Amino acid sequence: MNIHRPVMLLCAALPLLLGSISSTHAAPPRPTTAVPVFEQWRETQHRDSDELLTAGLGIDALRSATAPAFANPAQPTAEEARRRAIWSSWRGIADLTPGGGFGDVYGSLQAVPGREFSAYAHVPGARHPHRVLVQVPDSFDAARRCLVVAASSGSRGIHGAIAVAGSWGLTHGCAVAYTDKGAGSDYYDLDTKAGFQADGTPASQGALAFIPAGATATQGIAFKHAHSGDNPEADWGRHLLQALQFGLQALDRAYPQAAPFTAANTRTLGVGVSNGGGAVLRAAEIEGDWFDAMVAGEPNVSVAGAPALYDFVTQAALLMPCALLTEDDLPQPPMRAQAVPGWTQRCATLKSAGLVQGDDTAAQARSARQQLLDAGLSADALRAGAFSTGFDLWRAIAATYSSAYGRYATGEHPCAYSFSAAGTDGRPHAATAEVRATWWSEGSGIPPGSGVVLVDGNATGAAADPLRGLNCLRALGEGDSADARRVRAGITAATAKAPRRGLPIVVIHGLDDGLVPISMTSDRYVPLARKAGAQIAYWRVNKAQHFDSLLAFPDYRKRYVPLLPYLFAAMDQVWEHLEDPARALPQDALIQPSPRAEAPLLREQLSIPAPPGR
Repeated sequence: MNIHRPVMLLCAALPLLLGSISSTHAAPPRPTTAVPVFEQWRETQHRDSDELLTAGLGIDALRSATAPAFANPAQPTAEEARRRAIWSSWRGIADLTPGGGFGDVYGSLQAVPGREFSAYAHVPGARHPHRVLVQVPDSFDAARRCLVVAASSGSRGIHGAIAVAGSWGLTHGCAVAYTDKGAGSDYYDLDTKAGFQADGTPASQGALAFIPAGATATQGIAFKHAHSGDNPEADWGRHLLQALQFGLQALDRAYPQAAPFTAANTRTLGVGVSNGGGAVLRAAEIEGDWFDAMVAGEPNVSVAGAPALYDFVTQAALLMPCALLTEDDLPQPPMRAQAVPGWTQRCATLKSAGLVQGDDTAAQARSARQQLLDAGLSADALRAGAFSTGFDLWRAIAATYSSAYGRYATGEHPCAYSFSAAGTDGRPHAATAEVRATWWSEGSGIPPGSGVVLVDGNATGAAADPLRGLNCLRALGEGDSADARRVRAGITAATAKAPRRGLPIVVIHGLDDGLVPISMTSDRYVPLARKAGAQIAYWRVNKAQHFDSLLAFPDYRKRYVPLLPYLFAAMDQVWEHLEDPARALPQDALIQPSPRAEAPLLREQLSIPAPPGR
């Protein structure tokens, strides 16, 4: 559930190479039995000033708040769209600030020449495809064949896991397969009937990646996660498996003399963070020896018998603006002085609605806070949740996920939420061609962001009610209406099951995660997995919240450490075990690191667990 694009938008608002890409549309290799057929195959070459890992941008350009330019702002080329998408994905996921440690203490930004293969993949029964992409480095050794498989974090586009899987896998000489898991940045403009082609360029015809069917709205913006009618979260595991299968087919094409590449003769590692981590755990359920090991960071995962994370999201959307008034030392941004008036008004509104108790703002805030604590949220996670509250992420997430769970078309949301392009005043407005052209490269997969806003149909007119939409969203998770039953059926379909026995898994989660709280996700999944006999290690990291990219702000890096170093360390240790089973797998750890503040990050500050026996 990682919503990274708002972070990047905020950074860009602060005093925050053209390469040769050849493309072919040849037929894919013939799939083996029971392997899906992939459509719209593309193969592109990426070398010299345009390579796989950073599109030739390098660290300085990735750090820049200025996006790589489009020569024609209304119609980028495929090369330009890809370069900006990679720039956006890096900035949204990783802490790239000087002294932050990426590329020095952990991870790699070295140039990696190679080839890309991409296609559309269809999960049986789905109305719309998900994107799959495979990066094959020139350093790939068919004699030591390996494939890292990743799903984008949050609802990001196809490059959304490049800072995790690409940085580790490509520099280890492995091919890396990605999926946008049925979400992604394939927005569709209902006003102009325009979307995006397989190569990421805007178009109004052709083989578009997403065209909403059955839309009752004729204006506004549709996007796959909310409006595909497929409830993609229920299929995240199958999306990841199809990415693996596509990766094997792509390797058959890249190295025909060494074919066939199979799960039996190719080492495979699944990895992801946030929603990508949830996809990894869902893929771990699938029978068959497809994956050799899994590493899941801060996974968005719900288990049977426990409240769904959707319930917490809707509760946080209602109560957290008021509850945060109890905290004197909140990380900034958001700027507390600017937020307090709105939060104070929320307390009063909640009181009038009978949702909190107390005769003054302080008492009302304590009442709201206690309800969140009673739901299982820790005080530290509440504090870190200030970012999601300040930038209205809770409401956007709830509107999107409820639309997906209920399989609602555009214009059908039962709580009267919709999405629209915005004018310069922030109000709904038809999108310009220039704004529309940025969506595929920069959209987070869940607006707001990239010139698209969430529209609350309950907040305008004579009957405007600031809580009606939020109460409606909450009722979809706990009510008994036909819509509530419809949404809860979607939630149930997305519930995780136990992984297959014997599959090595490492789960890593920050104790201060305010977006995907550890107490509501990993703390519930790990016992389920262990009861089923899973080979699972659990790393709990103190002083780690959800967004590594927030460490660009001084107030965050004095409080928190990045989570990505632990994923890289876990992948290192798991890989060593796969290469030599005599080397033990990681074991459980409660990790006590030290934030760097303004000093350069040192590896010893991270307290990364040493491999067992060393």
